Amino acid sequence: MNSTRYLAESDVLVVGAGIVGLAHASAAIARGLSVTVIDRDARAVGASVRNFGHCCVTAQSGELLELAMVARGKWLDHSANAGFFLIQSGALTLARSAAELAVLDELASSREPGQVTLLTEAETRSHLRADADPAIIGGALLGDDLRVDPREAVGAMAAWLAAQPGVTFLWQTSYQGGEGGIARTSRGDIRAERTIVCVGHDLDYLFPELAAEHAVERCGLQMVRVAAPDGLVLRPAVLTGTSMLRYPAFAETTAAAELAREVAERSPELLDIVANIMFTQRPDGTLIVGDSHRYGTTVDPFQAEATSEILLAEIARILGVGELRVLERWQGIYASSPKHPYLVAEPVPGVTAVTVTSGIGMTISFGLAEKTFEESVVVLPAVNRTNAVA
Repeated sequence: MNSTRYLAESDVLVVGAGIVGLAHASAAIARGLSVTVIDRDARAVGASVRNFGHCCVTAQSGELLELAMVARGKWLDHSANAGFFLIQSGALTLARSAAELAVLDELASSREPGQVTLLTEAETRSHLRADADPAIIGGALLGDDLRVDPREAVGAMAAWLAAQPGVTFLWQTSYQGGEGGIARTSRGDIRAERTIVCVGHDLDYLFPELAAEHAVERCGLQMVRVAAPDGLVLRPAVLTGTSMLRYPAFAETTAAAELAREVAERSPELLDIVANIMFTQRPDGTLIVGDSHRYGTTVDPFQAEATSEILLAEIARILGVGELRVLERWQGIYASSPKHPYLVAEPVPGVTAVTVTSGIGMTISFGLAEKTFEESVVVLPAVNRTNAVA
């Protein structure tokens, strides 16, 4: 008889209560497994709450598009179950030059009807303001994209999961390693057949050799929340030419090469800060705007005001306003790798590490969780830096 007392016992232990961890917990209970979820904080405060809340489905390609479509269905289901805000808004991609329009036209011609809908100048402006950037000449609506409120969705999802039979949450509990079905934590040992570690950019804290082998580093973002000008009501997420250089479905078009040359000549300052000019609207009406990118094993917390000024000026230009009223500033952060958009590996027996190593955690998390449970092999898809998006 085993007389050992464990802090918890379950089929699956999930380390990390961000969106990737919650997606894996959800996939486990859907298969009839018991789950313990631990997180070192009292609630999610990392990448999962610091983003745009944009599930960028349509702009993915290949396997990432397949994962995003699976995740899309799961998002719809979980929004209904957990009661958090979700809108099937699509994403509005602006074209302010012939080169940008060419990218949109090429992408639209490669997709099924309704996935990418080309818009006239007037149709594009109807989503914004009458006096939006005069440079706008058209756009496209990416039909499968979703929006959630990142500050609400993860917490609501965790609360719903915690109420399900066979699910235990242990907050303020740090994972300290383990194998052979026993995990050590700051509060005691947990027994589980499989441990799934979903700690994002902090992978190197637990498995430094694995992180180094796959060149996993941190990406720091400068992001801002602003008041919507003139009570603007905006359903879709808004993407721009810089987004076309980052998201794979755009970046893989033949027209993208000319757009890259154009942006380098027209707006080199945007490339200097590795900008993805985009914005989304929260349910309270405020806009999340951004963003810039800095890469490193350790990312300084300091925000460069010059970078924020570039981002805010560009978005004010798009909206046709002189100035935006800033309400909050913060540093976003996510795991990044020039090798893979995600990493699934078994660093020690009985432990699976899952990290989305690009800025598409909200987009593919639920699809990736399904793949983790369906496949027993280590999955390491190749990718280049252009797929490391936010």
